[in-house]
Amino acid sequence: MESTTASTIQHIIILFILTAAAGIGSARIAAALRLPDVVLFIAAGMLLGQGVHWIDEPASSLVNQFILTVGSTLILFDGGRNIRLEGLRKVGWTVGLLSVPGVLITIAVTGSAIRIIFDIDWLIALLAGAVIASTDPASIIPVFRQVRIRKKVRETVESESAFNDATGSILTFALLAAVTGKSTLNVGAVAFDFAKTALGGIVVGIVLGIAILYLVAHASIGLFREFAAIAMLGTALAGYVVGDVLHVSGFMAAFAAGLIWGNSDLFGIYIEEKQQELTHVSDNVTAVMRMLIFVLLGSQVDFGLLAQYGWQSFIAVLVLMFIARPLTVLLCAWPDRKAQWTWKEMMFMVWVRETGVIPAALSGMLIGLGIPHASIIASITFMAIVLTIMLQASTTGWLAKKLGVDRG
Repeated sequence: MESTTASTIQHIIILFILTAAAGIGSARIAAALRLPDVVLFIAAGMLLGQGVHWIDEPASSLVNQFILTVGSTLILFDGGRNIRLEGLRKVGWTVGLLSVPGVLITIAVTGSAIRIIFDIDWLIALLAGAVIASTDPASIIPVFRQVRIRKKVRETVESESAFNDATGSILTFALLAAVTGKSTLNVGAVAFDFAKTALGGIVVGIVLGIAILYLVAHASIGLFREFAAIAMLGTALAGYVVGDVLHVSGFMAAFAAGLIWGNSDLFGIYIEEKQQELTHVSDNVTAVMRMLIFVLLGSQVDFGLLAQYGWQSFIAVLVLMFIARPLTVLLCAWPDRKAQWTWKEMMFMVWVRETGVIPAALSGMLIGLGIPHASIIASITFMAIVLTIMLQASTTGWLAKKLGVDRG
């Protein structure tokens, strides 16, 4: 037993060292090439995983799931902390439409294409569409930290990526229950589950965020101001855990708690003297999490599956990128007259919709459950991750300059 434990600890330490070394090297190369670091992290993971086989961490392993969960939670919290609520109010309708009806549009269009391309049952095709329907805050938020984007556009896309994870996950589980015969699709039940999960996560995040912030920094109540950075990280993780225990969206709770911490002045709490420290800690922690997440994701890309279903998956992802996404943005952003979206801003939002952590986790779960055609869903998911991150994330800065949304 002791030798097994020691071996596991050694494995985790070696995995961390390899990932950190690959991440640091990739970040330096990315900076020299002026590319988003997540692109190089994925490439490094492919080399270390499928290339030289130095990293072999299954998607279903406890270590991998721990890194995905903790990393996504901290990145979402950091994304919320960097958004001002005043700006979010101006684009609230767009974010809401993109996060709910937008995900439904994406599932319908992409699922229909998958049904035709692979000639599989409708439920399986829609399930595949649901897995890849949500955008990825773990890749979008870091890219926007490196590329200067117009504030209104940045806050919209980052908020969408946080909120639509809940929608995509809820619909995935609803379709999974129908595929496995555990229940039938019921619009009312799905809508209620979404409202409970999403809104419950927001409530949990707000309550925890305000409570811990008051304990840390309030002028008369605050007791732990000197431990503000530790409390900040604890708030993010507590949001996820409490949300999960209460069967609401832990990721949504973490994002909402981040919004509270990033807008503390609106609640009469001023921690300006700690902002530099908080930002420094947050930047370093999320940098480590990005390295771990995306190097591991790259190492898990299954080239055997891509070879088997490669061209079909490629076409399905092209439909996602060039038909489903443009239609989603047009139908969800254009009606929001208050936001006053320009065509160039909407074109940019069309292009920024990377697939990553949550779809990868959902795909791995479906493989573990052994549902019919899980390998097809995994192939489509891998293709979506590789294509959207390698192509879209790497050209975000260039497109922003071309469209003029890198200013203001």
